Amino acid sequence: MRVSKHIVDARRRRLAELLQRHRYLGIADLCKEFDISEATVRRDLAFLEKGKLITRTHGGALADFNLRFPSFRQRRGVGTGGKQHIAKLAMSLLRPEMVVYLDAGTTLFAFAEALRNNPIRPLTCVTSNLPAADLLSEVEGISSHLLGGQILRRQSVLLGEDACASAKLWKFDLALLGAEGMTREGIWNSQPVVVDLQRAVISRSRCKVGLIDRTKLGRTAPQFLGDWEILSGLLTDAPAEALEIEGISNYMTDINHIKSYIEPLSMPSVVEAQPEPSKEKVEDIYENDLTLPTSLL
Repeated sequence: MRVSKHIVDARRRRLAELLQRHRYLGIADLCKEFDISEATVRRDLAFLEKGKLITRTHGGALADFNLRFPSFRQRRGVGTGGKQHIAKLAMSLLRPEMVVYLDAGTTLFAFAEALRNNPIRPLTCVTSNLPAADLLSEVEGISSHLLGGQILRRQSVLLGEDACASAKLWKFDLALLGAEGMTREGIWNSQPVVVDLQRAVISRSRCKVGLIDRTKLGRTAPQFLGDWEILSGLLTDAPAEALEIEGISNYMTDINHIKSYIEPLSMPSVVEAQPEPSKEKVEDIYENDLTLPTSLL
């Protein structure tokens, strides 16, 4: 049955308004919300994308987040001193041989700059942060990897279902995460797709640390990432008194507490000599020579 044009136009206006509020919705969510088929949803999204009202993603659509949210270039020049202080703290967590995840954002880029200037080698860095990946790719002894996903050019980040799936292929010793807000309740961020990726990374990380500058203290954002229990610690330039007033426990910023998640990774300074393997043991090794990097297990 053919639907009249005014009904289609009204539905598309509602769809655009819904995406403006929620920023991201999957195809299945839109089908349920409007009681229409997947094919109809895709036609509507294509129409809205052509009119530059949305940015489509695999499995859904981002609204105008990529246009309205301040660009990477705009954010990079704000609070540089605080970000450099946070980056210096984060550098003290690194150990050779680590697999480290770097989140998107300018605070994490400041960390990448600090790492470039004083590299810890060897190190594997995985990120959705395009400028950070590019910067570290030129540093000898640091292996720089990008997740899959859709490129949001102004934000200089990779996001979406492919990014989440890509993150779950790794096993991180340390995840360094950004946020748009921190309150006594926990950590907040801008978009569902951002939070989805962070949760995927957290699920694959041994130590999870927020790198969040003082301007985010006491602020919320549209999406709640989780309470403080999801993180191992917080690195910030916010004064201790301000954190206490907000109700954020001081153990979260205790660098020794954070390092307790890291120290077991350190190798002993002296390695005891091991006996030569028997001939039978050597044969067993060659019969089972299929191995995978531990970071991908």
